[in-house]
Amino acid sequence: MDMIPSFSVDHTAIIPGIFTSRVDTLADKTVTTYDIRVTKPNDEPAVDVAAMHSLEHIIATYLRNDPDWKDEVIYWGPMGCLTGFYLILKGNRKPEEIYDLLLAAFRSVEESSEVPGASPVNCGNYLMHNLGMAKWYARRYADYLAANKDNPAIFVYPKSERLVTEDGRSFFDS
Repeated sequence: MDMIPSFSVDHTAIIPGIFTSRVDTLADKTVTTYDIRVTKPNDEPAVDVAAMHSLEHIIATYLRNDPDWKDEVIYWGPMGCLTGFYLILKGNRKPEEIYDLLLAAFRSVEESSEVPGASPVNCGNYLMHNLGMAKWYARRYADYLAANKDNPAIFVYPKSERLVTEDGRSFFDS
């Protein structure tokens, strides 16, 4: 079985940042999946699940209402490991090209007085939200992005090197 791109990332070397995870062409249209890494995996604690849920709602709402980007957004959602989010956009832009969008999206969380769609009609787990903690994580990440704007490491995905056998099979140690 082929390893999926997100598992080929060296999670011991990745830092918070904005990374291109994969680029796909579907029916002559290019879409790009971005890894929006909020915490350092296996080093920092994962994002609190209720805060992550609130960040998902607030930032998805922000992205889908941004006049310059709303038609480009396909998906915004949390990673299963709770260390970041995936953003899928139409086209293929470098991570640096979406930096301002993501900085503004995370900064917008601090201005939120409520979590959009946090009702039983709109959300499958409407009681699992934590706006206060979402604001804390958003501020922390936005401040980090702002402080590291000129650091190329926040835009370069550290890939794991894998031995490939002569017949094209990838070797994975256990």
